Amino acid sequence: MNPAVNLVLVGPMGAGKTSIGRRLAERFGLVFVDLDQAIEAATGARVAELFEREGEAGFREREARQLARELAGENRLIATGGGAVLAEANRRRMREGAFVLYLAVSVEEQLKRLANDRARPLLQRPDREAVLRRLAEERAPLYAEVADLHFDTSGLAPAQACERLVPLLREGWQHARAA
Repeated sequence: MNPAVNLVLVGPMGAGKTSIGRRLAERFGLVFVDLDQAIEAATGARVAELFEREGEAGFREREARQLARELAGENRLIATGGGAVLAEANRRRMREGAFVLYLAVSVEEQLKRLANDRARPLLQRPDREAVLRRLAEERAPLYAEVADLHFDTSGLAPAQACERLVPLLREGWQHARAA
């Protein structure tokens, strides 16, 4: 058992971090935080605008600061963006401040789930499949490195994934509730 006051979801875009995360937060009585939405609320700008204005490096700096702020709280479920694991400092913070759940998904399933998505900056290209495969190759080892639990969401609706995850989390994560 890994005791932690927070639960963090990592994984590629389209894995279900937000939709499954909302359900899990409700089941475990946690405050749900979508890291990208928290960044947008703090800056007043959409993630795509931040990428455009500041580049990916500028966005990643904002992401690291917001992640540190969220992990300083307690009883939160934090759904990270797919690239949050790129920085070693972020991976360290996650390991130290949370139980980390890696939601995996196949590239084929990502293509289906993200077919109509026009908001993700890294997918605004004609070669979406190649981009997703490159990102998976680069990031999957980092997700695995930080994860306390690995769960594949391919072929599962968010409600189904949540139902299967609840007993796994109860078995592996000791929610160290704040006093």
